[in-house]
Amino acid sequence: LELLEPSLYTVKAVLILDNDGDRLYAKYYDDTYPTVKEQKAFEKNIFNKTHRTDSEIALLEGLTVVYKSNIDLFFYVIGSSHENELMLMAVLNCLFDSLSQMLRKNVERRALLENMEGLFLAVDEIVDGGVILESDPQQVVHRVALRGDDVPLTEQTVTQVLQSAKEQIKWSLLR
Repeated sequence: LELLEPSLYTVKAVLILDNDGDRLYAKYYDDTYPTVKEQKAFEKNIFNKTHRTDSEIALLEGLTVVYKSNIDLFFYVIGSSHENELMLMAVLNCLFDSLSQMLRKNVERRALLENMEGLFLAVDEIVDGGVILESDPQQVVHRVALRGDDVPLTEQTVTQVLQSAKEQIKWSLLR
């Protein structure tokens, strides 16, 4: 029995598929599946193996897969075959609970598609480059809300930009 070195790189991928097995969101953190074609084939395989079962874990293609379904969505967190399932489950639950709060408990396809920006921010808060950063949904929702307040200049209205410019000029004159 070979003892493996511990690693912070625990998550290989985070996936969300719809109830037809089509990709709504996928983020791969290593090159286990380097091409989109290979990724889509893996996603079809994983969906076919899991969408009719009630369990929460599967071993597939030498990987540990934890998953959860809700209405018309399937959430997957994937790690290597020797990864701790509880760690992967913590990521899955954090993602699901964060989205549940952000979507006001309406975790289904349409609501998710309308809030993809929130999903991207939430996943980035939970996992970075395969390293688990956060498992507390309250913290994730709080940080996503903070980052959502920083609206980029390109998404502001002309009125908002002018108002902001007026404020800055006013404060520079008052100094």
